[in-house]
Amino acid sequence: MRSPKLAALELKRFGRGKLPRAALVAILLLPLLYGALYLYSFWDPYSRLDKIPVALVNEDRGATADGKPIHAGDDITKGLLESNTFAWHQVSDAEAREGVENGTYYLSLTMPGDFSSRIASSSGDSPETGALRVRTNDANNYIVGQISRTVFSEVRTAASTKSSRTFLDKIFISFSDIHDATAKAAKGAGDLKQGVDKAKKGSKDLADGLKTAKTGSGDLAAGLKKLDKGAKDLESGSRKVANGTQTLADKVNGTADQVRPYLANNGKSIRDTARLVSDSVTAAQNNLADLVRRAPLVRSAAHKADDGLARFHREACVDAPAPDAEMCELLRKASVSAGDVATIADDVHELTKDDAADLKTLDTRLTKLKKQADELAARAPHLDEDVEDAIRKINELNAGAKKVAAGADRLHTGITEAKTGSVSLDTGVGKLKKGAGALDGGLFKLADGSGTLATGLKDGAAQIPDYDRQDRDRRTEVMADPVRLASQSLHKAPNYGTGFAPYFIPLSLWVGAMVAYMIIQPLNRRALAAGGSAWRIALAGWLPVAAIGVLQVAALMSVLHWGLGLQMARAAGTVGFLALVTCCFAAIIQWLNARFGAAGRILVLAVLMLQLTSAGGTYPVQTSPGFFNAVHPFLPMTYVVEALRRLITGGGIGPVWQACAVLTAFTLGALALTAVSARKRQVWTLDRLHPELTL
Repeated sequence: MRSPKLAALELKRFGRGKLPRAALVAILLLPLLYGALYLYSFWDPYSRLDKIPVALVNEDRGATADGKPIHAGDDITKGLLESNTFAWHQVSDAEAREGVENGTYYLSLTMPGDFSSRIASSSGDSPETGALRVRTNDANNYIVGQISRTVFSEVRTAASTKSSRTFLDKIFISFSDIHDATAKAAKGAGDLKQGVDKAKKGSKDLADGLKTAKTGSGDLAAGLKKLDKGAKDLESGSRKVANGTQTLADKVNGTADQVRPYLANNGKSIRDTARLVSDSVTAAQNNLADLVRRAPLVRSAAHKADDGLARFHREACVDAPAPDAEMCELLRKASVSAGDVATIADDVHELTKDDAADLKTLDTRLTKLKKQADELAARAPHLDEDVEDAIRKINELNAGAKKVAAGADRLHTGITEAKTGSVSLDTGVGKLKKGAGALDGGLFKLADGSGTLATGLKDGAAQIPDYDRQDRDRRTEVMADPVRLASQSLHKAPNYGTGFAPYFIPLSLWVGAMVAYMIIQPLNRRALAAGGSAWRIALAGWLPVAAIGVLQVAALMSVLHWGLGLQMARAAGTVGFLALVTCCFAAIIQWLNARFGAAGRILVLAVLMLQLTSAGGTYPVQTSPGFFNAVHPFLPMTYVVEALRRLITGGGIGPVWQACAVLTAFTLGALALTAVSARKRQVWTLDRLHPELTL
């Protein structure tokens, strides 16, 4: 009898009564318990998170930053309540703690009292990080804790991004403020450069003027020195004349009675004395004329030096932004000395002007004295003839000589003071000339430095960004959230159940084949007794379960597709591949039962568990211990899971063809081993007659 006929006879047994038929139906529907019912229980759990009770605690007291109120806790609370992520319950912190502990709430989220103030601190001197407190209890549910970490991470990121926007906006505003301030500084530096250039020109003019003033002050000192010598000579000569005329007058007046004989006997001596007076008067007049000639020049030089020093003191010490204190003190003293010299020069000039009464009177008296001396000298031989007239003239000469001596003394004293002041002036002007040179050099460096400063500030202002509101908002948005997750799933599973379907579908088919061989013999006893071909016996035991497996696939995929909504990228390919899978599983389970008998059923469960733990159906197999990584490539479910992922969610079908080849090899190999076991089973032994273990 051929294998298909033997398989048909095996299946006919289930149609002979209600219980066998019910058993067959149960076998057909058994994969639904694992594939459909189990997947249905967590088909899309994330769409029902709003049913999970979670405690929400908002203790935030709010804060103020730059005069604006901040209520970060209220903002987050409002956003969470509107999001419907969980079933939020606003409670106190104590209620939240107790609820998480006793299971009323799966977890809690707390915004502390200083949450807003910590966020506001980002714009202050001591920035602090705001902290959201999450309280979980894995004793309630471990998975909820894992889900909450993902959700609250998104909440934290959103809150951080919002806080960063405020902080970064302040930074960009500060950039604009710095730009404006730097631009003003650049303009100020430009104005400073212009001022320094003017000061540089003024310092050069001052240096040149002080050079001229130094020459003039030197000439003034030299002229006053000569004037002082002439005045000294004038004073000495006039004093001698006065002494001589006084002696003459004393003698004449004291010896009036003997004057005639005296004059007659001393006519020559009187003539010589008169001529001496005349010569002295001439010298005094010459010195006085030189004084009159030099006085205007000295006065002009003194005033020029005084004006130059006053202007230099004003520019270098009063108008300058950073004067040199030591040089300014020297300038002040020199300016005072120059003023004193100018005053003395004015006095000398006033004294020597043609219309000045003193010098004019002195010159008139000198002229008159010279005339009188000349007349006396001319009349000396005949004085005895005119005693009375001579005595009168001698007394007049004596009086005039005294006045001349007094005026010459005053003139000498004034010119000496002027000479001393001119020397101080010349020394001060020399120091000022040196200081003006140093100032000119310093202002040259300052001009160069201010130019560099102005250029640098201008370039710096150009490099500092100046953002308008639109540009600032755009940059703040980018900086607050610089890295966005551009998530793109090439073949996205729409829900949790679709993602796990490649794992639970082969599980259900394996269980279906395993239960099927609990009521169907792996090897047909009639064929074994009749001594049929081993291959025919193997196929006869495999075909019924394979046929039932195909029906299981049809029932399972119908419920998953039309009942749960499983969408398959390649529906026909999925169904056809699952038919191959169930045939492969049936062959493997058949061999384990045929070869090991009752113990084979235990091995079937063991192989199932080994495949479930090493197939990578939940977590990637690389995350499993080394043992599971080692057996991963050698078990059929590994290839089934990978192929179903490509068939259901899409992607390249290379793994599908590889899985087909592997499953075909497993199927043929298992059938060959079953045939070997069938040949051995055709020989009856005591172990077969009295097995040690039966199930």
